Amino acid sequence: MIRHKHWWLGFCLSVILGLIATVGIACSDEDKKTTPEPSTTTAASASAAPTSAPSNTVWLCRPGLADNPCESDMTATVISADGTSTTEQASPVKDPPIDCFYVYPTVSGQKTLNANLNIDPAQKSVAMMQASRLSQVCKVYAPMYRQLTLAAINISPEATRPAGDTTEARDIAYGDVLSAWQDYFAHYNNGRGVVLIGHSQGTMMLTRLIAAEIDPNPELRDLLVSALMIGGNVTVATGRDVGGDFQNIPACRSTDQTRCVVAYSTFLEPPPANALFGRAGTGPRATEQAGKDVEVLCVNPASLSGGTGPLKPYNPADSLSTPWVAYPGLYTGHCESSGGANWLQVDATNVAGDERPVVSQVLGPTWGLHLVDVNIALGNLVELVASQAAAFME
Repeated sequence: MIRHKHWWLGFCLSVILGLIATVGIACSDEDKKTTPEPSTTTAASASAAPTSAPSNTVWLCRPGLADNPCESDMTATVISADGTSTTEQASPVKDPPIDCFYVYPTVSGQKTLNANLNIDPAQKSVAMMQASRLSQVCKVYAPMYRQLTLAAINISPEATRPAGDTTEARDIAYGDVLSAWQDYFAHYNNGRGVVLIGHSQGTMMLTRLIAAEIDPNPELRDLLVSALMIGGNVTVATGRDVGGDFQNIPACRSTDQTRCVVAYSTFLEPPPANALFGRAGTGPRATEQAGKDVEVLCVNPASLSGGTGPLKPYNPADSLSTPWVAYPGLYTGHCESSGGANWLQVDATNVAGDERPVVSQVLGPTWGLHLVDVNIALGNLVELVASQAAAFME
């Protein structure tokens, strides 16, 4: 079986490298709903928005944009274990019942501490890679934000300045996400259900947003279809499905449950003691989690109620006639707990004669499969959002 020919190798060098950079931050019918005003809750939340925050959101993805990476071609080559392939067609749905609000991970290669709001190829590429397939089930809104850059986190070999992960830099990034969320509610939501989706630094921004703006507000919680909070060490109280980061929004445990959270980080083996993900009190959120009786949440997107399920990876294709490639039956996943860590254990099925490329932890055991947290289960996530949208609209 091929184990070193990874689908993302070329893509990783130019775009996906950014995905590793989180270490430093890193109902009733909708016509009957009313749209609550976004909360300006808590002094900490209000003070987080810098005075230099933009008054108008720069949208990376929004319905109606001429150049929208979240509505790109989704045609996929589906390759089976025996090497046979078929072509799968998919396209954005014209009138989905819900919205998705997506915050992208660290991808900016700019040399400042905080990125500017220019839409660079890196942002377009990662939005296509992680969010575009969700346009089958929702309207996707994705704001630009002045995220901490690779240079700020000092993980890039080209970095020319010390690490810049400061409270001020984080607040600038979060201020833009908060502003965009308020803009979305003021101009686009119109009482519709919404799924929040983040990976890595994006998940960390959304964790702060949900804790300050949505979790304490019953009216906003009522519009939450779900939150897909991937690769960002979202916590719950130890041994529970709620508490920790959110006091009112629990883990999702069935595909028709809404107003709940799906969170996980993927590994091929148990995370070591210094792993960046999977264990509370270590990694990018170590300081804020220190001393708390919490654990990192793991919800298996392939089997929310527990146990093992088949993962459905969709990856950008670099050498096929379609922009996507899917490998059904290549992996299974299950949540595992050991040594104080909770993670999504990914296992290759190892079918005899299967020569499809298999992922490895190319960044080492401390990172696990962070690069492919989203794409290794992207088919599961799209199906889950479709199921939750149907349940929300009942």
